[in-house]
Amino acid sequence: MKAIFTLTSSESKRLIARAVAQLPVVKAAMKKGYIYIAGGTTNAFIAEELTKIKISVKGDYTAGVITKGIHCVTDASRRIQPIVLKDGQPVEMALSELLEVISGRDVFIKGGNAIDPEGNVGIMVGEGWGGTIGRSMGRLMALGTNLILPVGLEKLVSSVKAASKFAGIDKVDYTLGMPIGVIPVSYGTVITELEALKILADLEDVIHIGSGGIGGSEGAVTLGIEGTEKEVKKAIELIKEIKGEPPVHGTKRKCSECGTCHFGRGK
Repeated sequence: MKAIFTLTSSESKRLIARAVAQLPVVKAAMKKGYIYIAGGTTNAFIAEELTKIKISVKGDYTAGVITKGIHCVTDASRRIQPIVLKDGQPVEMALSELLEVISGRDVFIKGGNAIDPEGNVGIMVGEGWGGTIGRSMGRLMALGTNLILPVGLEKLVSSVKAASKFAGIDKVDYTLGMPIGVIPVSYGTVITELEALKILADLEDVIHIGSGGIGGSEGAVTLGIEGTEKEVKKAIELIKEIKGEPPVHGTKRKCSECGTCHFGRGK
């Protein structure tokens, strides 16, 4: 049995979040261990799934943001700090503190800005030390910590490696947006809509058919699934549940308070 459907960007984020919550390593860490839910709009959905705490403005659960056609940062006064869970319960803990005690059994969830056909994830960073991923990657890899990389297929690019070679905060001469580098990540478990449907509906055959749309469906992905009647019907019921997920809203820092890019300087 075959089926085709389209997911908006926010619907994809909800689907991916539900799948991440069902990962065995995540379930184990919810019982005993640490889970770090880094900033990011998809991660805001994951935080909701794991904590059942409603995040009304998911665009506030991130530092870097692309909105109004500009890659920038959010208003720090509105920003929600990343959630850390210990044995399934939220705890107050800075990233530096967590990295001191994190182990290979724990879970670190970090979204991406790009994914390529080889499964490499690209993370845009506007801070000279590489932001969350730059400060954490060595520690996570050394310990074998479970790095989960939720990223929607709307972010599919030809080559993360090429993007990372091109970008760089000090390498680019002109930016309409915050100067950035791109950190390529090949370590970890990538969860796109394809993996999410396989996890949640026991499907084996899921295909990315197309992308894009208008009128609120910008960033949408069209997917095809094939399986037994039971499997496909299970997937369709899941899709019906998440249909109508509200779009993600957010804000960026005022240009008058920034001046790091040519757009803000009016040049």
